[in-house]
Amino acid sequence: MDLLEYQGKQYFARYGIPVSPGGVALTADEAVELAESLGYPVVVKAQVQVGGRGKAGGIKLAANAAEAGAHATAILGMDIKGHVVRRVWVEHASDIAKEYYASFTLDRGAKAHLAMVSAKGGVDIEEVAVEDPGAIARLHVDPYEGFDEAQARHLVEEAAIDEEARPGAVAVLLSLYRCFVEGDADLVEVNPLILTPDGRVHALDAKVTLDDNAAFRHPEWAEYELTVELDDRERHARRVGLQYVGLDGFVGIIANGAGLAMSTCDVVNQVGGRPANFLDIGGGASAEVMANALEVINADPSVRSIFINIFGGITRGEDVANGIVTALSRVDIKVPMVIRLDGTNADQGREILRTVESDMVITSPNMMDAARRVVALAGNEK
Repeated sequence: MDLLEYQGKQYFARYGIPVSPGGVALTADEAVELAESLGYPVVVKAQVQVGGRGKAGGIKLAANAAEAGAHATAILGMDIKGHVVRRVWVEHASDIAKEYYASFTLDRGAKAHLAMVSAKGGVDIEEVAVEDPGAIARLHVDPYEGFDEAQARHLVEEAAIDEEARPGAVAVLLSLYRCFVEGDADLVEVNPLILTPDGRVHALDAKVTLDDNAAFRHPEWAEYELTVELDDRERHARRVGLQYVGLDGFVGIIANGAGLAMSTCDVVNQVGGRPANFLDIGGGASAEVMANALEVINADPSVRSIFINIFGGITRGEDVANGIVTALSRVDIKVPMVIRLDGTNADQGREILRTVESDMVITSPNMMDAARRVVALAGNEK
């Protein structure tokens, strides 16, 4: 679950991470009231779960009540990359001497937490990674051993953080790691982490992704559900209990397991296509689950072909195939699909799937070949 900026800052504050004073407003009048209480100048910031707010005009500096009201009026209701702004965050403007970057996330390949710090903050870290990869200090943290002050100092020194900012940066890193672990987050990111002219270091922005699997430990997270923005596809998927994320491509993806679903998206991209979604049906592939998945994909007008990629582990291939066949009898598929089935009893499963093969339903045992076919069926247009 991705938090909005203001929610992320409130989350940071629970763990002692210094943030700018501010408040959230749903109307222009509320924004002006907040601005008056905070003292000018203030910054009025659109609250949407997407980057590029500043370039879109969603972040404005206000020196007085008239400007605060005008900016809030212009920003509320604004469409930023398909996200409608329904609330703004108003905070006291900060004087900035330097901008840095800091984050913790999980490196699944290394089976460790990953800390990243850079003296080049305020821009997308992806740009820094491409243009100057040496500017990012990285450190893998053993989840069992944890993260200590010596490691934090090493990181800020390796990242060439300014001398006067190092004590504050070390303190923020220690609190940020505690937020990451105790707060059950998948990602905590500060960009920028700023140094003020009077030597204070604090988070000017906040990006927090919470681990949905830990929700049972955090009943307070229920309030965040109220601000999660879902499109029609995501709302439908959530209603039937599917792990679905809408994307902007044209190949519908259905896979069992998050890792396989991500790999399927990558392979589709690799052969010239663009995934329309990420959809993980979990460990099984019953007729009901598959029918629900096909209904969600089928309702997306941008989908021009469907890729079903299933690897049978505990779930046997013939059970998967029977589930797909039954689902196809329930759902009127509008576009061609390619099915790749592998793993336990895959041969038996493929034999069952051959009974429904047609111009609209094609099977392929190889993941790369299946990806090429499904992209070709979609028209292979980026």
